[in-house]
Amino acid sequence: MSVPTTMKAVVVEQTGGPEVLQFKTSHPVPVPQAGQLLVRNNISGVNYIDTYFRTGLYASPKPEILGREGAGTVAALGPETTGFQVGDRVAWLAINGYAEFTAVSAAKAVKIPEGISDEDVMASFLSGLTVLAFAKETYHVQKGDWVLLHAAAGGAGFLMTQILKSIGAKVIGTAGGAEKCALVKSLGADVVIDYRSEEGKDWVKLVKEATGGRGVDVVYDSVGKDTWEGSLEAVKRKGTIVWFGNASGPVPPLPLPYVFVSIMLSGLYADNILLANSRPSVSRSLARLSSGTLRLVRSLSTTRMSYSAC
Repeated sequence: MSVPTTMKAVVVEQTGGPEVLQFKTSHPVPVPQAGQLLVRNNISGVNYIDTYFRTGLYASPKPEILGREGAGTVAALGPETTGFQVGDRVAWLAINGYAEFTAVSAAKAVKIPEGISDEDVMASFLSGLTVLAFAKETYHVQKGDWVLLHAAAGGAGFLMTQILKSIGAKVIGTAGGAEKCALVKSLGADVVIDYRSEEGKDWVKLVKEATGGRGVDVVYDSVGKDTWEGSLEAVKRKGTIVWFGNASGPVPPLPLPYVFVSIMLSGLYADNILLANSRPSVSRSLARLSSGTLRLVRSLSTTRMSYSAC
């Protein structure tokens, strides 16, 4: 496969709003190093976390190319790279996704099974692996557990509701507005709270009522500033809270009185699940797409990077 020396890419040279995104037409194509693949991206994932790096909420060196996942075709192999060949369709987790070509570690790439489109993979890859990591590693959800899931109609929440129900958990999902709440209910959530409604403003009370005053076993909170304190009230004693996003702003430093309440803090990167010892579980998860047992957010198909039209 012929590989050019330059490519189109979206580069960020300083932190800021969308105006700092610069479209370049002659950015150097990366050279794959030992153990790496050079992927010609067909589609690049656009995720909320990208805005954290763009604005500086999460520190990262500049200039940089945003984007932490993509799907495409292997264009070249670095030295000592095994398990793949030129022409393989792959999905990957790395950095530098908003570009025609990305050099990625072979350990952080997986072959795309036949019958699954690039769009479906990108609608479920980073979000799906995040969900699996949270449900299986950060807190191992068991059948019968009460789970509070904030932003249950969002990209990760949409998938997580389905995964949690497949495990047998009892899911309390929060969302904003009647339409989103109806969507979450259709995914199988046991209790849905519209936090924009008058009743839903006291969502902690509703969670306590649903759990008989006990509180939930685990909270998955991607909202951050607006919900972190309520999440602490809604979780049971010796329960678990997983903060994994800052949609409303970052969670502030926890005051000591909160730390004295038994809570668990843990860190996890979703791409760790792509390491060799977890690859079979990733393949099984992708296979669920072709079986039709997992519904996807189809709006992500608009993230295809049409480089020729830019």
